Amino acid sequence: MTARIIPAIMSGGAGTRLWPLSTDAHPKQFHKLGGVMSLFGETVHRVSATQSGLSFAPPIVLCNRAHAAHVRAGLAEAGVGASAIVYEPAPRNTAAVGAIAAAIGAEIDPEALVLLLPADHLIRDTAAFYDVLSRAAPFARERIVTFGIQPDRPATGFGYIKSGVNLGSGVFEIDSFVEKPDHETAQRYLADGGYHWNSGMFLFSPRILLQEFDASADIREGALAALQAAERDGDEISLDAGLFAKTPSQPLDVAVMEKTAKAAVAPCSIGWIDIGTWDEIWRISAKDEAENALDGGFAHDASGNLLRGEGVKVFAAGVQNLIVIATHDAVIVVPRDRAQDVKNLWKLAQPN
Repeated sequence: MTARIIPAIMSGGAGTRLWPLSTDAHPKQFHKLGGVMSLFGETVHRVSATQSGLSFAPPIVLCNRAHAAHVRAGLAEAGVGASAIVYEPAPRNTAAVGAIAAAIGAEIDPEALVLLLPADHLIRDTAAFYDVLSRAAPFARERIVTFGIQPDRPATGFGYIKSGVNLGSGVFEIDSFVEKPDHETAQRYLADGGYHWNSGMFLFSPRILLQEFDASADIREGALAALQAAERDGDEISLDAGLFAKTPSQPLDVAVMEKTAKAAVAPCSIGWIDIGTWDEIWRISAKDEAENALDGGFAHDASGNLLRGEGVKVFAAGVQNLIVIATHDAVIVVPRDRAQDVKNLWKLAQPN
């Protein structure tokens, strides 16, 4: 039986940990980072072709109006039209976005499943991705299924999901969500098994997700009120700014998944990469014999560096394990193991 799936692509983030390449006007999801298209274009393309047992509808895109041109360009890049482009007047995290995606999905086809996914992830093994969607789809008729990534290292930058009772076909009840661990705890999770990285992707029936918002009804009602009062023009939906601003901001994990008895996880190995920091860009990039990742950069007697120039050239000698990013707007230099500090540098660059 073919599962009809409506992708709902969340493209509202600013990607401040990839500054100065990623900016408010041109955030990371609209850059080419690890693929032949932009991250957004890669995401759209991945959920556009009909696969065995899966049929994808044109996507719902949820984004900032300031990025409308980037969204249109990314859709054209992937050769796909949109079911709807929803403009968020303010960031309200993934719970409000999930409620809106469910409601619009129900308008399009109440019998279809909605696949809520971020625009800024890479998935290298698309065959495995389609396989886990096919396995999860029957359970998503009555459960909200998230996807747990099989860890290949003791990562401390991701939240984890602990699997519970096996429901069948490699889908499990969720025992618990675990916050980002320290290194020792992450090593234990890797050794013990049964723990997976939280991918932030969800597959669900619109009816079930909206029903399970009862524990966070204020988020659901606020989001749906903003949608009901929205201005519509062709495929564009502009949420009511005043009503959306009053909607509480919470992740879908907290608002729904940690409270519902209908949560499930489908563990998978799909070549998933969260392009969140410059050290992750270094990790996935092609490197020279000294482990330097060079994109507009040149190294002499240097090792383990990420050197990237956007419109300018970067030269480095005698240094190790640095991130050096130069654009026409700014230059940053940080140790690779302090890549998270880029967000603090971004804050310093903001007007007072």
